[in-house]
Amino acid sequence: MKVLVLGASGATGRLLVDALLRAGVQVKGMVRPGSTYPLKSDDREGFSRIESSIAQMSARELAPMIANCDVVLSCLGHNLSFRGIFGHPRRLVTDAIRTVCQAIEINRTGRAVKVILMNTTGNANRDIPEKPPWSQRVAVGLIRTLLPPHADNEAATDCLRTQIGQAHARIEWAAVRPDGLIDEAVVSPYALLPSPTRNVIFDAGKTSRINVADFMARLVTEDALWQRWKGQMPVIYNAEYSEPVD
Repeated sequence: MKVLVLGASGATGRLLVDALLRAGVQVKGMVRPGSTYPLKSDDREGFSRIESSIAQMSARELAPMIANCDVVLSCLGHNLSFRGIFGHPRRLVTDAIRTVCQAIEINRTGRAVKVILMNTTGNANRDIPEKPPWSQRVAVGLIRTLLPPHADNEAATDCLRTQIGQAHARIEWAAVRPDGLIDEAVVSPYALLPSPTRNVIFDAGKTSRINVADFMARLVTEDALWQRWKGQMPVIYNAEYSEPVD
């Protein structure tokens, strides 16, 4: 099995690449051109590093890179700096997902390609639909207006939900929604849920990046798990945060 990981040098992307390699998956990792950040996977068998910017790439340029890939995973996100939040590209994640889907259509392989997107609990699944508490809806509305990365996260999943949908011939998808991201050294027990169980603004839980990486890698390698969550937006919490605080 071969996959492409977008954002492979990011905090979660590095962990995802490692989890996939440990599972015996061949990984292409895309990193920004000129990036000097060393990946511990660089010298490992089964890993190839691609220095390219998805934001500057057309679907026709991307198509040959994913022609033999079974899965494309995105851990892309905006840097938490003024330029990263308010600068360009404002639709980094959305444009990348759209480019990936167009490239898959160009290739027209005889099998469905999986697209797995790392997203956020602040983005409600409007397919269900979810009914977050009033205070959360107000806060998210402000965030959507004031912070372009949140609108980007919403538009990226809308691309999958509304343009690809549930019965596409060549594309299957899932959008993984962690809550407040934290760093931990090892995989710990985690809960997978169809919707948040907490107020994601005023009672947020925690999700370790290594648990997100583990779950995304399992979506690649475990067919039963994929069948459970494809076409959905599963929420992942570290187990101790899966229920709201009384």
